[in-house]
Amino acid sequence: MAMSSRLIASVVICSALAVPNAPIAAQARGAYLGDLSWPEAERRLKEAPMVIIPFGAGAKEHGPHLPLSADQIAMEYFAAVAVDSLPVVVAPPILHGWFPAFRELPGTTIDDPDVFYRYVLEVARSLVRHGAKRVVFLNLGITRSTGIPLALVARTIYAEERVPTLLISSDDLATPEVSALTTQRVGGHADDIETSMILALRPALVHMDRAVRDYRADTGATYPGYRPGHYSRQPGDPDFSETGLTGDPTLATAEKGRKILAIKTRQWMKALRGFASTPVSAGR
Repeated sequence: MAMSSRLIASVVICSALAVPNAPIAAQARGAYLGDLSWPEAERRLKEAPMVIIPFGAGAKEHGPHLPLSADQIAMEYFAAVAVDSLPVVVAPPILHGWFPAFRELPGTTIDDPDVFYRYVLEVARSLVRHGAKRVVFLNLGITRSTGIPLALVARTIYAEERVPTLLISSDDLATPEVSALTTQRVGGHADDIETSMILALRPALVHMDRAVRDYRADTGATYPGYRPGHYSRQPGDPDFSETGLTGDPTLATAEKGRKILAIKTRQWMKALRGFASTPVSAGR
C-alpha cells in the first residue's frame, strides 16, 4: 500500500496515541500480507491475533472538491495504524464495492450486491483456510450501505467456519466528540468531517476553492426507521444533487482533521484490542 510521506507522518503521530493498554505479544509490529513471502505468510497468518480485510472505495464520488479515492486514503491510514501498533496481518485492500447511492456519478461500483458479497466472502475464506484465527472487516463505507453485504460476509464466515469476525464501519468510529468538532447543520458525505480528514492526510488532493455547502432538500427525518438515500443527476428527482455531497465542507481544516483522526484512531484500537481476546475454536 503506497502512502505519501505526509500520510506516514500522520500515522506516526496517531500511533503514539494508540499504545496504552499493552500487551498483545508485546505490541509487536504487524505486516501487510502482500509484503511477505509465502513461508512468512503461512507463519504469520497462523500466529497473528487477527487478519484485517480493509475495504475503501478507490473511485467513488466525493463532491467537486475531494478525490474519488477519499475512502481509500482513509482506509490506508487505519490499516497503517493497525500494522504499526499490533502484530496483525493486513490483507490486500478491496477497492471496488456496492454503492447504489452513487451509481449515477463517475467512479467504479459493483451494481450487484451479491457479486460484492461473494467476492469478499471468498477472500475471507481463503485467509481462514490458511490459518486466520480472527477476521476483521474494515469498512470505510457506512453501516447501512456497504456494511450490509459485509455484515452478511462476517456472519457467514462465523457461522460456517466458526472463526470470530468483527465488522468495523466508518460510522462505528465516530463519537459525540467528533460531532462536537463541527457546526454544520447536517452532514453525511464529503462534508466538514470527511473533508477535514482528507486535508490532514492528503492535502494536495483537496480543492477547497471548489468546496460548497449543500444541505440538500431533506435535512433529516423526525420519524424513526432507515430511509435509503441517493444522489440523482436528474433535475426534478427528489434526490437530485448538483454537488454529490451532503454537508458543509467549507468549514473543513487540517487541524480539525487531525483531531478527528485521533478520536477515530482511539476507537479503532479499542475495537482491535478488545476483539483480540475473543475466544477461538480449538485447533486455531
